[in-house]
Amino acid sequence: MKKCMFPILILFMVAGLLIGCSAEENENTNTTVSTNNTSQSEEVAENSVRITISINEGEEFVDEKEIEIKEGDILMDVMEENFFIETEFDGTFITSIERVAASDDEKTAWMFFVNDEMASVGAAEYELVPGDKVVFDLQSWE
Repeated sequence: MKKCMFPILILFMVAGLLIGCSAEENENTNTTVSTNNTSQSEEVAENSVRITISINEGEEFVDEKEIEIKEGDILMDVMEENFFIETEFDGTFITSIERVAASDDEKTAWMFFVNDEMASVGAAEYELVPGDKVVFDLQSWE
């Protein structure tokens, strides 16, 4: 009787191991798909821009919106109309977006990139162009 139970026990252990490994592999596959399937690669609708808010070079997602713009719209104005932001220095320096604040103690600041390139002017000076993909990312400035 004991000899008969041993192979059955081994069979159940092997089956459990295979099922467990299969579930873990599916979780890893789903994570990879969701991380690589960002909307940054998608096209932006005509007369719109996409603004993404993230932390630590995209490690953490905060918000994303596709926003219709008009010719001559300034990024800071669009941000104020569509996100909860706080600024300093007469509205020229963003210190908080969607209640996620930069910190002098942690040496972090909001950086922004347009079409995968760091902007050469501030958000209060940047004139949006339809199709722009703007990313605001809270990063360490050290």
